[in-house]
Amino acid sequence: MVELTLYTQRRQRIDPRPCLRINTMNQTRRTETALSFATALRGRNVFVTGHTGFKGSWLSLWLHQLGATVTGFALEPPTQPNNFEEAGIGALLARDYRADIRDRDALMLALDASQPDVILHLAARTVVRESFVDPLETISANVLGTATLLDALRQRGKRCAVVVVSTDKCYANDESGRAFVEEDPLGGDDPYSASKGAMEVVAQSYRHSFFPPDQLDRHGVALCTARAGNVIGGGDWTPDGLVADVMRSLRVGARVAIRNPNAVRPWQHVLEPLAGYLSLASRLLGHDAAEFCSAWNFGPDEADSESVAQVVERLVQGWGSGGWQARIDANDPPEANLLRLSSAKSKRSLGWPGPSSIAEAADRTVGWFRRYDSDPTSARAACLIDIAAYSRGSGGPVVAAASARALEEEPD
Repeated sequence: MVELTLYTQRRQRIDPRPCLRINTMNQTRRTETALSFATALRGRNVFVTGHTGFKGSWLSLWLHQLGATVTGFALEPPTQPNNFEEAGIGALLARDYRADIRDRDALMLALDASQPDVILHLAARTVVRESFVDPLETISANVLGTATLLDALRQRGKRCAVVVVSTDKCYANDESGRAFVEEDPLGGDDPYSASKGAMEVVAQSYRHSFFPPDQLDRHGVALCTARAGNVIGGGDWTPDGLVADVMRSLRVGARVAIRNPNAVRPWQHVLEPLAGYLSLASRLLGHDAAEFCSAWNFGPDEADSESVAQVVERLVQGWGSGGWQARIDANDPPEANLLRLSSAKSKRSLGWPGPSSIAEAADRTVGWFRRYDSDPTSARAACLIDIAAYSRGSGGPVVAAASARALEEEPD
């Protein structure tokens, strides 16, 4: 039985007044990267799975701002509140489907209706702690969901570029501190990590069996995977997520209780891996697409990885008040203490500029929530200001002007 809901929404009127400070972020390289994928994606039909989630909502907004025709396919937003609804993303979509990624019939109907040039697959169970509560659901959603999408593309036989979004936790982590490269072994000591490692294997098997890069002219499906480190940013209300926990406490004047404060992660602002995904999508549309049909890492340099405690300190300092304390609970599931990524391949072959400082990412995150607290209708404007700032530089006026136009709503 097909369970597919197509949402239609009136455009919301969003306050366009900018009031966040805009800092430069490696301006020249970022502008070159942004403008390269802006040109490639303008006017394209883009299908985003998981568009109601934190990263998916930012990605859908950015694609709309770039001039793409965006279709979303996902379950209902996973939290209340959520960035998808607060920023009015649904009003910007050509089609907004509600269905489970494992529902093959619903997925085929949505794909046939949207005729995508590009698919960005973000639909997944993303909360590590939830994978200990219901490991089978996490494994099924992440592994079978990816297989369902790829098999639908095999059956359709239509040309498209596909970016399957994975995670840094897909690697067999020996906690040596060495930054993982794309050729390192996959693995996972917890259900979430194992599901992501298996998801990568599924994508690799479909690429080798049905979508070989050296036969791209025959089958037309350019497939890659993208592995990103931990992200922070405005509009993140992920359950048990660091930003959600910190901002919830700081906004009510409470001390932040954090678990595993010494754990080191490859932190970055949400826009930075999204720029990597968009860069990959644009390259998969090009004449040399076969060269990019592989796995790609997106994370900070090894020296820029920080502990949970250091990131929390930055958020507290940005807020201007508050503090934190370690939370010790014997019932907490085990977590890796050390995880780093090497993004040398993405920088060398994609021209991905790499993340800005974690200090700036924290500053932008705090700024987003301050604006939202003062005016909840400003969520979309706050996102667009960050997008324009990320893209700003020698060619920045082009991107900034597009962001300004995106703030203007059609009459009711």
